[in-house]
Amino acid sequence: MKISELSPEYRQPPPHAGLLTDLNRVVADAEAFEAPDSPTPEKLAADLRRILTSLASAASSSPGLDEGFRLKVWNLAFCLWNACVDRANYGFPEARVVEVEIRQAAPELLLVAGLPKDIPSGPAKVAAFFHRTGLIWLDLGRADLASACFEKATPLVSAADTVEDRAVLLHLNLARARAGSRAGEHALAVALLSRSKPLAAASPEGVKALAAEYLHIGKAVLSRKPPDPALDASNLLTEALDLCEKAAASPSCTAPTTQGSTPATPNLQLIKDQCLRFLAVERIEAKDYEGTLRCIRVWRDSQGLGEEHPSIGYMALQACLGSGNLAEAERELERLMANAGAPDCVCVTAAELYLASTGPDAAFKVLLVLAARCRAGAAAAAVRVLKKVVESAGGGTGRARVITEIASDERVVKLFDGPTNTHERSTMHALLWTCGTEHFHAKNYEISADLIERSMLYVSRDEESRSRRASCFRVLCLCHMALRHLDRAQEFIIEAEKVEPSIRCAFLKFKILLQKGEEDEAIKLMKTMAGYVDFNPEFLTLSIHEAIACKSVRVAIAALTFLLGLYSAGKPMPMTEAAVLRNLIALLLREPGSEAEILKYSRRAKLRMSELGMEAIFGKGNVGLCERNWFAVMMWNMALKMGKEKKYEYCTQFFELAAECFSSGNGEDDANSVLVCKSLIMSVGAMLLVEELKKSPLSDSDIKKGVEMLSRAGKLLPSTLPSAPVTSDQLEVNNFLFLHTFNFYHLLNRMDTTSHPQQLQLVKNFAASKACTPSHLLQLGQIASQGTQPNLQVAEFLLKASVTTALASHSPNYGIISAALRSLVYLAGLQDISGSMSDAVYDVFRQAYQIVVGLRDGEYPSEEGKWLTMTAWNKSSLASRLGQRSVARKWMKMGIDLARHFQSMKQYISAMEEYFENFQKVSGKEPDECSQQDGAPSTSLSGSVPQAGLV
Repeated sequence: MKISELSPEYRQPPPHAGLLTDLNRVVADAEAFEAPDSPTPEKLAADLRRILTSLASAASSSPGLDEGFRLKVWNLAFCLWNACVDRANYGFPEARVVEVEIRQAAPELLLVAGLPKDIPSGPAKVAAFFHRTGLIWLDLGRADLASACFEKATPLVSAADTVEDRAVLLHLNLARARAGSRAGEHALAVALLSRSKPLAAASPEGVKALAAEYLHIGKAVLSRKPPDPALDASNLLTEALDLCEKAAASPSCTAPTTQGSTPATPNLQLIKDQCLRFLAVERIEAKDYEGTLRCIRVWRDSQGLGEEHPSIGYMALQACLGSGNLAEAERELERLMANAGAPDCVCVTAAELYLASTGPDAAFKVLLVLAARCRAGAAAAAVRVLKKVVESAGGGTGRARVITEIASDERVVKLFDGPTNTHERSTMHALLWTCGTEHFHAKNYEISADLIERSMLYVSRDEESRSRRASCFRVLCLCHMALRHLDRAQEFIIEAEKVEPSIRCAFLKFKILLQKGEEDEAIKLMKTMAGYVDFNPEFLTLSIHEAIACKSVRVAIAALTFLLGLYSAGKPMPMTEAAVLRNLIALLLREPGSEAEILKYSRRAKLRMSELGMEAIFGKGNVGLCERNWFAVMMWNMALKMGKEKKYEYCTQFFELAAECFSSGNGEDDANSVLVCKSLIMSVGAMLLVEELKKSPLSDSDIKKGVEMLSRAGKLLPSTLPSAPVTSDQLEVNNFLFLHTFNFYHLLNRMDTTSHPQQLQLVKNFAASKACTPSHLLQLGQIASQGTQPNLQVAEFLLKASVTTALASHSPNYGIISAALRSLVYLAGLQDISGSMSDAVYDVFRQAYQIVVGLRDGEYPSEEGKWLTMTAWNKSSLASRLGQRSVARKWMKMGIDLARHFQSMKQYISAMEEYFENFQKVSGKEPDECSQQDGAPSTSLSGSVPQAGLV
């Protein structure tokens, strides 16, 4: 029995029959896309992916796929491809990517199934399917998927055994190059094009395709400018141009080369024209203007050209301008304007480019040509031309002259007629307005007035434009005011008020009246300002400043009085009452002898502040602080001025007001605490100066008030002192602490001796401060030792502290030390009521001796050294007369020892020593009480001479 005769249930099914069944079903589903129950593209794509996986597994297994199976797969793959073509023609825009995935399954099936023996040009067919699919991916912007398709197809035809293989390989290389270019891999794209030259040489069509791809990649390199220096757009475009020439020279290229050529022949002229245009673009970007013009000449010399492309004329204009050939540039502009195919926007841009190089003089001619050409957009073109004149011609009078001529020409104005040109008319007005205001701010008032007046030609007279027309009239008024054409300015502001009455118009009329000197009319007009609908009290403040600027004091005072009346009426005001007072005081500050008036209004400001609070009188936030500070600084400066003029009564009152003003608002813990402290101290100081000048003692109430002020200042002083010791006598912080102590001491001195302990504590606190200096201590000590009620205890403490502090300094001031020692000698003498030459005076001299020992000559003041020596010697004379020989002996020794340390006393030493020796002989060998004391000077004398007279 034969196998074929077996019962069907015993027959073996063919290998992989299930795969074929599934593939048949999926292909049938793909073909039945119009059926209502057809599967979705996503399901088809998923089924195909599953079948491809199974087919690949079957192909790789043993024994693989037989010939019949491959044929059936190829047949079904072609059916699937045709179904995809039909689906594409039917259109599935919402699932386009999925459709391409379904299409790609066809060549993938062919590739997995392998090549059957009976299929002619099988590899070329598979490669062609991959090529077509890759192109679709490329159109969708998926260069990665496109490259994958091309790379799968290339090995199939890489041997290039047949003409068909070579054709497919050429198209694959070109497609790969384009995909690489899109992915930014320009170097790979150029390499693939170079690899394609031998393949393209076989036919003009191949050369044309290669030239087109060189052009395509050259344009991409030109636009993207990759960083690789080996990629040069010029070389790529030149290569494309050479290929066009080669194809044109081919014997088989006998068809015409115009743009109307039949598709059967290579139409190279279009590619050649584009190459020349883009080469011109590349040369323009490289600023090779001669090279650009050469490309354009070749383009124009080509035969069979139709209408010139607008970009050619535009680039020719750029090149002529770049090379400085303005005459040729003008001809190119005229040629471009005459080109009917050139868009209006290109013509306007070319005109702008031309005007940027030639200046404003050619603007009028260019504008008229544009107006004749741009029928629909003539107004917009005019605006752009005028903008270019404004931008490129600078800010001089030449630009303004051109602008006014263009803007005022009837033909230009007529371009803007009609409701369709409303936007352009508004833009033209804004352009002229901006130019006019620029010249106004530059103080070119005649030019500004001319431009603003021309801008009104583009402002309609309807209701909506009233505000704009009024603004123009007001600016014209300001220009003529600046030019001192006051009558003309008054005419313009009257016109503005007719169009739109406003407070601004009233204010400008007020300014004109002031400048014309008509003060009565100005005051009358100012009082009517409050009746305007848009009245703002700020205009009254401006009126005050304007009156001051015009030196019209009467008008300024009237305005201030009127404004203060508004405050009195309780009307809400956007400005503070302090601003009015400030302006009034500022006016009075200019007038000599106005101290009483300034003090009066300053007190009013302080009183109003006390009644209403700082914010109510000065304003809130930073504005209020600025106002408050202005008053405080003004009072401070007035106090200083009064002090210089020795008007100390005003001085003390202004300082007191300044302290109150500085301390208002944030208390005395803010940054103004230093100024509050200074003001209080200076106010009491001025009070004491008034007492001194008038020779009239302060009243008890004044003393009490001064003590309170200084007590308040004393609480603020610690926060004003530096954290580190300050040694300079000139530093302000030192001086104010000293002044506080000085003034406080004087006030306490007005009381009886019961205040002495308080004075002592006061100076001790000062001496303990880091701002204390030896000079300050010396001054206070000398004051304490003088007067009708000297405080000797305080004086002694201060003078000793002065010496100690000075000696502790890095560079002791021996002038201060010597003065303090002399005062201490005087003070010790006052305390020695019995005249017994107590040790208190001697101790001072012994301290002086210890200080001068070791000093260089001149460090200790020579006059003070001489005084010390003579005083000590003369004290010995007095003791000798009183029979106090031991006391006389110790003073003689002190005088001699001191003399030895001063160069100016050297001439007296020998006589002093001789006298001392004789005194010793005469007085006998009495015990020397002084010689046993610690620190007493010791001498060895010889000779015998009379006592020298040291007086």
